[in-house]
Amino acid sequence: MDLFEAIHTRRSIRAFTEAPVSEADMDAILRAAMAAPSAGNEQPWHFIVLDDRPTMDAIVTIHAHAAMIRQAPVAVVVAAELAQEKYPGFGYWTLDCSAAVENMLLAARGLGIGSVWCGIYPRTERMEGLTKLLGLPDGVKAHALVVLGHPAQDFKRVERFKPERIHKNRW
Repeated sequence: MDLFEAIHTRRSIRAFTEAPVSEADMDAILRAAMAAPSAGNEQPWHFIVLDDRPTMDAIVTIHAHAAMIRQAPVAVVVAAELAQEKYPGFGYWTLDCSAAVENMLLAARGLGIGSVWCGIYPRTERMEGLTKLLGLPDGVKAHALVVLGHPAQDFKRVERFKPERIHKNRW
């Protein structure tokens, strides 16, 4: 798929078929995530791949807006190991993990796989809930949940370009 087609037709998919996501597709998605830019090339990310149904179903008690995970075959929690930060205290890990998530979403779209980004950070109750559920070690912070599966809805292109939001040299 053309890169720009993937960008413009990527949508939050919340309905999935029962078809599993292949290991090869998961590998491609995770490789794309790890190809993301990061501050000082620190690459603080870790990826917890979830395919255990009881664990996935328990996430809904932590994040009520992640109910679509109940029908998805796989999900990924993106987390950051704060000890990897080259510039501690600035919070660049949140930007790094966001770039990794966007790469995951685009890679999934390119493979015809549906995805939805469910925010975890900065919601303390979500971060702490996932830390407990998944046994994250001290110094590792949950950032996002990406739910993946073969879509049971269409990828529709929606025009979001707003030229009035573009400024040149000054506001």
